[in-house]
Amino acid sequence: MTLDEFKKKTEENSDFCPGWDVIDAAFYELYPGQEPNHYATNMLKRAMFGGDQYLDGYSVYTSPKGYMHIVTYGMTELYANEEAFGGEENGWGYEMTMKLKADSADDCMWAMDMMANLARYTFTTGNYFEPMHYVAGNGSSICREQPDSAVTSLLIISDTEIQTQNSVYGKTAFLQLVGITYHDAMALKENYTVNAPRLFDCIKADNPDFVTDLSSTASYL
Repeated sequence: MTLDEFKKKTEENSDFCPGWDVIDAAFYELYPGQEPNHYATNMLKRAMFGGDQYLDGYSVYTSPKGYMHIVTYGMTELYANEEAFGGEENGWGYEMTMKLKADSADDCMWAMDMMANLARYTFTTGNYFEPMHYVAGNGSSICREQPDSAVTSLLIISDTEIQTQNSVYGKTAFLQLVGITYHDAMALKENYTVNAPRLFDCIKADNPDFVTDLSSTASYL
């Protein structure tokens, strides 16, 4: 699409959301025919209106493999924006995903809150995430509703099923948040160069889709 074509489409279609469409298309390819549960954030609480919400929403898909697959909307440019046209990377360059062992989309609300906090961190500090980064946490469960969970930290990887997409704004990658134990997070802190690839390989052998299960007590390092 050329810039002139982009301008014309923007003028003719008030609902033109090329960044949003790229996310939807990537997930519809993985989950054909499935209508996700979508959770929009409160418009008046979004950062553009002076609030502290930096994401516009989340969609939750039900995987036939037995988990919920969450994706964010808002780390990338979603709507028609001529100034963003032709960029190398779309917005921060990625949206966040998470594969969660849960019975329903409503059981994923805590994970969406966590994603909102990570988005707020990036937008307010300028520190963004890349594959194989980790968030150690403070030793507490990543889910307040399950304080006894041994899953206290996050490993960040490229989503195992959704590939990087190209849009008129540049590349949109999908970074998957993976729950890990504090023990494994401390092993990463102690020797990241050696332990990061070890941890990735160990989880992949045991859990190839990198699904987060709050009931898991497995440490791999």
